[in-house]
Formats: sequence, structure tokens, C-alpha cells
Amino acid sequence: MDSGPDRTYHAADGEESAEPGAVPDPERSGATPDADAEATVLLLMDADRDRDLLAEALGERYRIRTGSDPSALDGKFDCCVLDAKAFDAAGDALDSRRERADPAFLPFVLLVSEESRGRPADRAWDRVDDVIELPVARRALLTRVSNLIERRATSLRLRRTVADLRLKERAMDEAPVGITLARATDGDDNPLAYLNEEFEALTGYGEERLGEDCRFLQGPDTAEETTDEIRAGLDEERSVDVDILNYRANGQKFWNRLQIEPLRNEADETTHFVGFQTDITERKIRERRLEVMARVLNHNLRNKMNLISGYADLLRDAPDEESQRRALDVISETASDLTGIATAVQKVDETASAPPLAAPMDLRDELIELRNRIRSSYPDAEIALSIPGDDPIEVTVVGLPAAISEAVENAVKHNDDPSPSVEVRVEQDSEGWVTIGVEDDGPGIPDHETQVLESGETSLTHADRLGIWLIYWVVAKAGGEFDIDTGEDGTTIRLEVPAHP
Repeated sequence: MDSGPDRTYHAADGEESAEPGAVPDPERSGATPDADAEATVLLLMDADRDRDLLAEALGERYRIRTGSDPSALDGKFDCCVLDAKAFDAAGDALDSRRERADPAFLPFVLLVSEESRGRPADRAWDRVDDVIELPVARRALLTRVSNLIERRATSLRLRRTVADLRLKERAMDEAPVGITLARATDGDDNPLAYLNEEFEALTGYGEERLGEDCRFLQGPDTAEETTDEIRAGLDEERSVDVDILNYRANGQKFWNRLQIEPLRNEADETTHFVGFQTDITERKIRERRLEVMARVLNHNLRNKMNLISGYADLLRDAPDEESQRRALDVISETASDLTGIATAVQKVDETASAPPLAAPMDLRDELIELRNRIRSSYPDAEIALSIPGDDPIEVTVVGLPAAISEAVENAVKHNDDPSPSVEVRVEQDSEGWVTIGVEDDGPGIPDHETQVLESGETSLTHADRLGIWLIYWVVAKAGGEFDIDTGEDGTTIRLEVPAHP
């Protein structure tokens, strides 16, 4: 008997509509049968009295679809009830349909009548989830089918929960900021339970650090006041928002904007701390540059302009030519100083704001060119290079040649010896770091010029040489170390940077 196209019977209102078989499966679309009325039962069997009775019994609680051809399995349903004939005809299609539903549970029920009893049952349990012998009481039929549909609903809810968790984890993994999740404990350690990909890219540390407290990011120059503030926030289970100097896995420094929030359970107990990390090194350098430039404008330029103005007045009222000449000399010298300050400011700005290098440069070639340029400008100076090996020293540190040049030129210009001596030493290590030492035999750099690098500038305490700041910012931007050692025999400026920050 021709059963016609697949039909859906809505038991509530008697409406009958064509089912094209292209409706998305719940396991693919994410739909979950939260109530019996939303679940669909497929009766896969020829149209006969048994099918009508089943449709009437199950239709009180579920939507009913009917079909006799195995292609009906391609449509939407939450439980399939089929007879022995349909079971034989479906064959591997049952396995295929179940695999497509995986990992969601999709139940199949085999009806065994008196005529077919014993024939398919021997192999049925490999492909179906229940075998019901006919005749069967309506209550028993509903109970057994309902149990299977409830199992399916539970599996779909679980799948949706897992999918939501995976989506949230993916969102955290792909977030543009570093994210960590640490367990709240009674002690001083809060072991990491999770870290995302951006955290690994930012710090160089990955899953090997799970189970450790995040203080492994701290180093020698990390401010104790900042770590104390973080510890206090964790102990008090409150939000923390600080700028902290941290260290990457390769030893490179970076400024980290660290934000920590406590996570609480339904009992308002703090169970975890979520941390957000952002590299703000560029911002910190820019802020310091603005401070220094503001000092240059408010102090140096004002003093120089006051000096010019004062000597201009003196020149206007000068009683003799000698006084006029001295006034003109001071004005000329001060104007030259102003030009030098403007040039230095421009050089600092261009160097500190330069974009990343498109390709590595050979530091060896840069130093040879620097030596030749210094010798040309200062013929009496002795410039020596100590560079290991003959191979290129490839680096991508923005502004490094300008920083070295500044150190060498300052060493020559501020040395009163008729033949100033400067040696540039370069060392490489196996960890990918390059150390450049600039040694001179000059009088040394005044303490106040170097102290401001750590303590900051004020109107009373400031560096007279912007070149010191230029070197400092180049090294800081690369996450390296900058040291100045001044003694009786001269000064050594040491720049230690990662070759490829």
C-alpha cells in the first residue's frame, strides 16, 4: 500500500502538513525538546491498523511523522518506531543516521508482532534501543517511548551546555588580551587553572605553567609596592587594577596593565580570580616622553629665551663695543643651544616613534659605518670596535643604531682630552640577546643625569642631555636593560637587548 509523502500530524489541533525532510535535525540546529509536545516520533512502517493505533496513542503526547521508505530517516525526529519490515529495509541507514546524530542520543524502537517475532530480534539490539512486542498496553508504550525521548532531551541539553562552554572557552582563547584563571586558596599562592593563547603570545609562557602562581612574571625591577598592592587585593578578594613591570619567558621586560576580578559562587564565596593582561609598554614610554618634553619646553626653552631677552636688553643699552660683543656672543651661543635642543627633540621623537623594522639589519655594518662617521667628524678621536666573529649580527631593535651613536658621540664631545678614546664591544649569547658596551676615558656622566631615569624628572632634578633619554627609551621599548657605570677611569654605557623583540 502506498503510504504517500511523509506527514506531520499535530495532535493538538488536527492540522496536517507536508514534511519535506529538509528540516534541520535538533542535534544539528541546537533545538532541545524541553517538553513532550515539542518532541517528534517517526513511525517507519506501512499504513495499516497498527500504525494508526500507534499514531493515536503516541499522538496524545508527541508530534507524529509517518513514512515507509528508509529515506524518511533523513528528516527530523526524536524517536523512531519501526516494524520488522522497515528494519530489514533500512539496514545500514539506521547506523548512518545514528552516527550523524552523535554525540546526541537518537533512539530507535523496534516493534515485533506475533508474525515477525523472533526473526529480526536476534540482531536488533545492535541497532535499536528497545524492542517492544505487540500487542502492548498504551500506558506501557507511552512509558517506554517517553523514557527514550527523555534520554534524548537530556543528551541534547548536555550537548548544548558543552557547546556553550566550548564557545566561551574559544572566545577566551581568541580574546585580544591575555586572560588567566587562578584558583582562590587560603595561602599566598593562587595556582593557574587556565591561560589563553594571547597570554602565551604576550609572555612566552604556556600550559607548562598551569598549577603555578602568576608571580613568575615578576623580576628584579618589579616594584615591591605594586606586588604588595596585588597581594592585598587578592587577600581582600576585591578588584585589582595596576600597571606592573613584568618579564617574558626570554627575560624581556614589558609594562603590563593587570586587572584582576574575583569570581564568586552562589554562596558568595570567592572560588577563582580572573586576570586580564595588556602590553602597555608603548604607552608608558610615550607618557615619560611627554613628561620630559614638557620639562624641556617649560625649563630649558624658557631659560634660554629669558637669557636671550636679557642680553638683547643689555645690548640695547651697552655702553661700549666690548659689552656689545659679549652680549652678541651670549645671544649667538644661546640661539645655537636652542637649535641643538630642537634638533635633539626631533631626533628623540623620530627614533622613539619609529615603526617596527620591515627586515633585520646587520649591526656589524651599522657599527662600522658609525665608526667611519665619528672619525670623519672627530679626526683626533680613537674609535675601536670589538665584534665577535665575521658573521652578520642581525637585529630588529628599532632605533638601536641611533642609541649607540648617541652614546659614542656624547663620549667624544664631553671628553676634554685632545684624543678621546671610545671602544664599542658587542657580545651575543645563545638565548638571542645582544649586549653593546660603550667604554670611554672621559670625565664621566653626572649622577643627576642618570638618577632621573629611575626616579623621573622634576623642575629641580632633570637630565641636561636628551641623548640619555633616547638611549633609555630605545632599550625600554625593546624590553632590555640599560646601565651606566661611571668611575675614575671613565664611563661604560651598557645596552642589553633581545635581538628580535
